[in-house]
Formats: sequence, C-alpha cells, structure tokens
Amino acid sequence: MRAVPISGRAIAAVVLSSTVISATAQARDFVPTATAPDTTITGRGFGHGRGLSQYGAQGAALAGKSVKQILDFYYPGTTTGKATGSIRVRISADTTDGVRVGAVNKLSVRSFATGKVYVLPQASNRNQWSIDANGEHGTKLSSYDAKTKKWTLYKTFTGMAQFEGAAVIGLILPSGAVRRYRGALRAIDVSGTHLDTVNVVPLEYYLRGVVPREAVSSWRPAALQAQAVAARTYSVFHRDRASSKAYDLCDTTSCQVYGGYDSEETSTNNAIAATAGQIRLYNGKPIIAEFSSSNGGATAAGDVPYQVMKADSWDAYPKNGNPNVTWTVTRSAAEMQSVFAVGSIRYVRVLKRSGVGPGGGRALTIEAVGSKGKRVLTADQVRIRLHLRSGWISFPARKLDIPTSVVEEPDR
Repeated sequence: MRAVPISGRAIAAVVLSSTVISATAQARDFVPTATAPDTTITGRGFGHGRGLSQYGAQGAALAGKSVKQILDFYYPGTTTGKATGSIRVRISADTTDGVRVGAVNKLSVRSFATGKVYVLPQASNRNQWSIDANGEHGTKLSSYDAKTKKWTLYKTFTGMAQFEGAAVIGLILPSGAVRRYRGALRAIDVSGTHLDTVNVVPLEYYLRGVVPREAVSSWRPAALQAQAVAARTYSVFHRDRASSKAYDLCDTTSCQVYGGYDSEETSTNNAIAATAGQIRLYNGKPIIAEFSSSNGGATAAGDVPYQVMKADSWDAYPKNGNPNVTWTVTRSAAEMQSVFAVGSIRYVRVLKRSGVGPGGGRALTIEAVGSKGKRVLTADQVRIRLHLRSGWISFPARKLDIPTSVVEEPDR
C-alpha cells in the first residue's frame, strides 16, 4: 500500500459523524464558474488518513518519540503481539504465461502433486528455466539453451510447481528485466492456460522488500520501526483472511508495495530486525494496521475502535519534509462537469466537514449546482473521480457567488 511519500491507497470512504460548518466557512468553498474557468482545488494530506501517518511517524521520531509511543498514538487501544511464518505475494509485473527464472546455484523445482523436489542441473549454456502451463491444470518445466537459443522440455507435472532452494532467485519479466526475490517463486493456476507468479517468502524477509518502498530509508529509526510493525501487522491481518486463496497480498499500492530483494536497504533491515515479529493486536487479534503518506493534520475515523479521529501535530512537524501537508491542483471546467453531471456548473461547495483539524477538518460531502440541477457527492467520490491526493479539499470563492441566505443541507 504504498502511500508513502509516495502514494495514497484506493480504499473505500468511511462515513464519519460530523458537524456542519457555518455559512461563512462554506462561502470560502465556492467555485467561480460563471465563465467556466479552471477550478483551483486546495487540499491536505495524501491518502485515506486512517491509522499511521508515515510523515507523522517521522515527525514524531524527530520529536523524540519512541516506536511504542508512535504506535500507541496512531493505533490507540492496541497491544503488542508476535507473528511468524510466511507470506504469499502475487507479483503483478510478471504478465507472462509462466514463471521464468535465471539459472542459479542450488535452484530446485518442487511438484505440488507429489511433493517431490528436483535439484536442477548446472550447465554453462542452460541459463534459464521456465514453468509453463501444460494442459488445463498441469505444468511443464523447460530449460533455455543460450547457444542454440531454444527451449527444451525437461519434465512435466500433473499440477502446479515452484522454484526454490536458492537464497535469491531472479524472476525474468516480460521486458527481459530481472527482479530478484528471496524464498520461492510459485506458479499458480488461474483460468485458461495462464499461470500467475506468487513469491512465497518468510515474513521478516518480505518486510525487507516492503518497508523501504513504503517509507524513506533515511528516516529516523523510530519512524522506520513503526512502519515495520504496521506493515507486519497489515500482512498478518490479511494472511489470516486469505487461507482459501492462492496468495495473501499483492505487491502494489492496493495492498503494500513490495519490491523483493532488490529493494532492501540497511536502515530498513535494521528497523525490521529491531522489531522482529512485533505486531499490533486488538482483543488478542491482529488489527488492520492501515497507513497512509500524510493525514493532513488529523487522523480519520474508521469502523473499528482503534481508528479514531483526532488532531495530529506530528504530520506537519518542522523538518519532517512532508510535501503533502497542503497542496494545490487545478481541474478544467470539463472535468468538473463530468464529475458532477449537472450541466454548466454555477458553483461547487463543501457542505460538511469533520470538525477536527485545520479549516474545519476533512471534507465529507460536496455539492455542485449547475444548469441541470444540483448533486451531492462524498468527498471520497470527488477525490477518486478528480484524481486528488485526498478528500480533505477546499474550493476558492468569488464574491458574486457567495449566497446571502442560509446554505441548504444535502438530501438525507
């Protein structure tokens, strides 16, 4: 879920209880649309705002807070637990029909139908191996001869198989680039004759490929340790709910960004080792330890007790380098009209805010009034459709657009 300095996550909006901001405050949220100009949108934060703020963790570390203090703040009411085992990660970049790897010392292949492991022979000209579909549910193992430039069938299996044995295995991507992974590279059965690639890797090694992609490796140790615990907990939470699936997590921002062995950094490896096995629990179970790059100055509430809405001064702590505390973008009149579908837009305004944080807090509902009527959307719907960093947004006002009467509430 690379929210980091980095990217927000596409996670569904959570409905929050809130207060209506005054008409004076709402007046600041009007969009000038008389001549259909571009709309300037100002915002705060990057991501959904629930759980850990990654830049906030760095701010807290700069303020001298420990990893425990950081985690207690962002996941209130939780306790420390332990977790071990492995994680199964689908490798999204491998869009080939099989699993192709470079030849390496101690490389083996395991048949899942029989459990038998075959140590693959070493030969200077045999520089690649590939597990491919063989029929609807079988696989075949082939080797590539660099001299003849031909593939040769080596063995067939009645089910799926995986490469294992070597300390690091190089996965050959469709572009020809090689990405290295610890653990095993497994072929999994999907519809038709296509196979997907899953990296089965010990949890602590998995984190070595996650934390440097989700945080900045030069950050303070306490911030990196907090990210390690959050990422470990998030992984175990999803692993516990994926037992019937072929993999536990993906390797993109939809889950957690994972780059394998090539992403490892000394500082993040140290942070992982310093918190080895640590996860966060609520009522004895792993929490959904969500995190995002920046919450803009206040955490967002969720539908679990440890996701609460409260002000966060660490998110904008001096010298934490957060570029997402505030931001500004422009969107064209055509883009705005496409989102709200009310014809030529007269104005857009924020109707309700959370009431916690700068400027009245995170936007909750937004109304557009145009030539074909009016429409109310959630801030998260607007965020997604306009490709914004977060739903904590505001719109500028023109004097001529400021209403003189009480602002109308959205339909309930």
